[in-house]
Amino acid sequence: MLRVAVPNKGVLSDSAILMLKEAGYAVRRDTKDLHIVDQKHDIEFFYLRPRDIATYVGSGSLDVGFTGLDLLLDSRSSALSVSSLDFGESTFRFAGPKGTFKSVADLAGKRVATAYPNLVEDFLRKDGISATIIQLDGAVEVAVQLGVADAVADVVSSGNTLRQAGLEIFGPVILESSAHLIVSPKVDQEHLQLLHRMQGVLVAREYVIFDYDCPVSLIERASKITPGIESPTISPLQDSEWVAIRALVKATEMNARMDDLYALGARAILVSSIHAARI
Repeated sequence: MLRVAVPNKGVLSDSAILMLKEAGYAVRRDTKDLHIVDQKHDIEFFYLRPRDIATYVGSGSLDVGFTGLDLLLDSRSSALSVSSLDFGESTFRFAGPKGTFKSVADLAGKRVATAYPNLVEDFLRKDGISATIIQLDGAVEVAVQLGVADAVADVVSSGNTLRQAGLEIFGPVILESSAHLIVSPKVDQEHLQLLHRMQGVLVAREYVIFDYDCPVSLIERASKITPGIESPTISPLQDSEWVAIRALVKATEMNARMDDLYALGARAILVSSIHAARI
């Protein structure tokens, strides 16, 4: 039975559970449930602290897990990432008092507060920079004000929280993180069905199906507008001067592609959502 770790709370948890549900797996109905057995698919789901998942999977205690790339790298686990899952995006940056730091090199010999000590230490080591890492569980932006650190390394979205604390961002991006599906190095092929289902959910979310009628003389130009994943499907119609074309199109480009096709001369343009997919 495949043993899978799922975050038990937060944004990672909500999104991972939604993906599993869309992929047809049994999910918990009560946040107090920490263990669910999906007999139909021969899978056990364990709901754990997001920060602990990479450790469990890396040790081989569990086979597969949903966790953030940041948490995977910070854990220094031997677990392997097999797919990004397109949710839980975050950006990690350095920040310090205004006008104090111009580059990462200025952190040499300084104190840096962060909730991701190993991630930050490994990043600085690549540039040969030695700094004292102060580990905090959260609200690291106040560490400078309280005299605990000289700078911080934290998740940045708009940067408003840092600015309110009198800090400014400097240096390169430490990490662009998102949720990943990770596997134990001890797992062989057992995780592939789960992986393929997760990838199918991502495709179903990203693409829609275009069906339209097109004059034969415009097939080549229409195919450039909707090239599909590999190539569009082209079928003959009763009228030999027309064909039916089907192709996958990114949902974000749906309306623009419809405009382009109609202007070209295509007609009966229909768009359908995808509930499941394998590419």
